[in-house]
Amino acid sequence: MSSGFSDFFYASPDGLQLHARIYGEANSAHWPVACLPGLTRNSRDFHELALHLSRRAKNPRKIIAFDYRGRGQSAYDPDIGHYNVGVEAGDILAGLAALDIEEAGFIGTSRGGLIIHVLGAMRPAVLRAIVLNDIGPVVEAGGLAHIRSYLERAPKPKTHAEAVGALRGAHGSDFPALTEVDWDRMVSALYRETDDGLVPDFDPKLVDTLAGLDLTQPLPALWPQFEALAAVPLLTIRGANSKLLSTETLEQMRKRVPHIETITVEGQGHAPFLETGGLPGAIAAFLDTAEQHFDSK
Repeated sequence: MSSGFSDFFYASPDGLQLHARIYGEANSAHWPVACLPGLTRNSRDFHELALHLSRRAKNPRKIIAFDYRGRGQSAYDPDIGHYNVGVEAGDILAGLAALDIEEAGFIGTSRGGLIIHVLGAMRPAVLRAIVLNDIGPVVEAGGLAHIRSYLERAPKPKTHAEAVGALRGAHGSDFPALTEVDWDRMVSALYRETDDGLVPDFDPKLVDTLAGLDLTQPLPALWPQFEALAAVPLLTIRGANSKLLSTETLEQMRKRVPHIETITVEGQGHAPFLETGGLPGAIAAFLDTAEQHFDSK
């Protein structure tokens, strides 16, 4: 626990070994929080935020940061058809059940936010508060095309320094606010070290799941699923330079769910780093207020 977390392994409904990090295991007085990463990302994305939420003097929380199947320390799936948000939502519910967690706050970055929409349909009672990081019910096809293009032509750096340079070269124009430390953390979260150098810490076949998408057409919207979340406190964070969550979609989200809170992060794109600026404090305050209002009902 010197690193601030312990490793938790559990079985998926179809028998794969899956992994999550648990921060603040003894913090049982307040809602736990489940952290769900993006398409090719993993639990390490949430490390700094999880330390903040689990160690604060006021309302410290248990944090569960998940590795989906095929990412991080979770097993790869031989059937790439199982790399979809429905299966992954079921995996999250299995992990929470293994931890005897019946309700929690949820923080979802990109794909993680889409999984939250699915959880709202599968088991709405599990959702106590929701933070959507640069994702909404409308995913801009152009933004997804940008992600697909990068993944298909992703550089293969051998060293940490090469990886930092590659990421800055590809994403620096969308993230002028990031510091050298931020880029270092991004590399540490995205890659793992092998005898042959650094490799992205996900199943390479994940890229194939995007191949069949026709991104010349608008993607199906999830407005009914989003509106079904209206009974839950909602905070949406958007990168000012995001290509995936448009300002128009964010405005529609405000109109359809008037109580939604929003934060725009200047100098960042898709998706904002949740450990930067005032975001940890804002997220902690949002969770505290949501829990206080729930308890006072």
